Order: sequence, then structure tokens, then C-alpha cells
Amino acid sequence: MKALQVIKDDQGTHAVLATLPCPEPGAGEVRIRTMFSSVNYKDALAATGAGKIMKNLPLVGGVDVAGVIDASHDARFAPGDAVLVTGYGLGVEVDGGFAEFVRVPADWVVPLPSGPEATLTAYQAMALGTAGFTAALAVMRMEQMGLTPASGPVLVTGASGGVGSLAVDMLAGRGYEVIAVSGKPEQAETLRQLGAREVLDRHTLQLGTRPLEKAQWAGAVDTVGGELLAGLTRHMAYRGVIAACGLAGGTDLHTTVMPFILRGVSLLGIDSVACPMPERRQVWHRLATDLRPRHLETGIARRISLDDLSALFPRFLAGTVTGRTVVAV
Repeated sequence: MKALQVIKDDQGTHAVLATLPCPEPGAGEVRIRTMFSSVNYKDALAATGAGKIMKNLPLVGGVDVAGVIDASHDARFAPGDAVLVTGYGLGVEVDGGFAEFVRVPADWVVPLPSGPEATLTAYQAMALGTAGFTAALAVMRMEQMGLTPASGPVLVTGASGGVGSLAVDMLAGRGYEVIAVSGKPEQAETLRQLGAREVLDRHTLQLGTRPLEKAQWAGAVDTVGGELLAGLTRHMAYRGVIAACGLAGGTDLHTTVMPFILRGVSLLGIDSVACPMPERRQVWHRLATDLRPRHLETGIARRISLDDLSALFPRFLAGTVTGRTVVAV
């Protein structure tokens, strides 16, 4: 089978196209014939060695996959079933979605939503991928904490990226007043088309330094972390809620307890990797229904081939990629 494998040699860690044996599933495993995968920031970190993502090399990259069951040693799945996998150890501990066939534990597999009211194609599932799953999980967790459109404006940082652009679209579609923050001023009009009422330039955004600043936002989806996340805590409204799901701006968080004990601010950690299966299925059902982005295929996602994938990783690390990239395997 054809695959994009990450190796380590005299040139360092990098990805190469390879021809590998087709994997045979063992007990409790399935083999998926890949139709589509997608590209995430995590994939770029792994494929270039910029982050210590993969446990052992060589390993096929790709933390997302959608396709059909090709062989199954688990009674829950039969050949021809349309399925997807995101997270768990895919593309990190075991060979991932950048291959024509993928072998995974059946416990990781989610049936593609199908039915008269909830349907996703394999392409749509990967246009969403880990990024869409993360954005939807963030929205769900914030709403479980009481956030509604009537609560006030919701900020989305890193709004031009995969998680950010999908979060903008989802929130606007549910009636929220969305404020987008992006370091790419040239993307402002695109973000407005996705539903942002206002677009702020990250480079000129003033968040102050006092423990508490002017209360402005009822909610925030933060894909950046670091200093920007610390600044958001100071500007949240009473009982505001922040969903933290990224670290492109750094892993340190320097803040005070003041927003949390004086304004009742909640900081929610959003983990898409080990999310329990019942909640995982619920998220994908909602992505096929009320949280389906309105501009998924017209304004957010683009398609590339497996042959073109390696050249894209440096652009992800440089922060020049916008929206979502689907890999046609």
C-alpha cells in the first residue's frame, strides 16, 4: 500500500512516501480502506520532528481517517461499514491515516452518522476531523456550563486556523455574537463571511496587565494558549467560560486567581484525544446536525493529494495555512 511514513535518518525527522505491506487486523481490530484523511497542526509537528509526538519511528502519520471497513475481527463492524477514527493513538502510537489502509482497535472506531436527519460523508467527516471535533466539543462544554447566545459575545482566537474557523462558523450558526481574533488581517473578510461580527488583529489586541480588566466576553474558544489565554481570563464577564484547546502561543499560563474567585470565570480544558466513546459519538452526531458548519465545503476546506502532503507541513508550522485541508488518499 502507499503511505506517508515519518522516518528519522541522517537528515533528521521527515516524511517520505513509501510502499508498505497492507496491515492484517488481529483480534478486536479492524482494517479501514482509507478514503480521506486530514491535516492538523499536530501532524506537522510529528512529521517534521518539531514536536515529540510520535512514540516510535518509523510510523505512518495522520491522526484522522475516514473510509470503509475492509476487514473486521470485531462483531460490531462488518466490511463496507462507513467509519471514522480521530484521536486515541492514531498517527502517534500506531500507523495513522496517511495510508491506503489503516489497522486500528475496534474500540476506537465511530460509525459515520447516517440517516434522514444526521448524515456525514467521508469527505465531510475529514473536512471536520480533529479540528471540527475539538471545536464542537468546546461549544458543547461551554453550553453545558450555561453559555447561551443571550449571555453575550463569544471570542474565538486563532480564528483563521482549522479549529478557530470551524468554531466561528458553528457559534454564528447557533446565534452567538462572535468576535474573531486572528494574526492574519487579510483573512478578516473571510471570517466575516463565516459569521464573525467583528475581527480583531491579534498583533494590536490590548489585554492589559491588571488582575482584572474590563469585562467584555461571556465565552471564549482559545486555540492559542500562553500569554493570549492569560489575557482573556482578565476580560471575561461574570461567570464567563473559556474553552482552552491549543498551544501555538506557548504552554505557560501566567495569571492570577482573581478572575476565578471574583468573577466566577471557568477555564475548561478541551481534550479530543481520549474523549470517552459515548461523548465522542454524541459530538459526531451533533456535527452532522445542529453543529454542522454552514460553510464547511464552500469556505473552509480544501483538498490535496497524498503526494502533495509533505510540502504542506512547514507552512503549518509557519502559521500560513488557513481553514482545513483534506487529504484524498
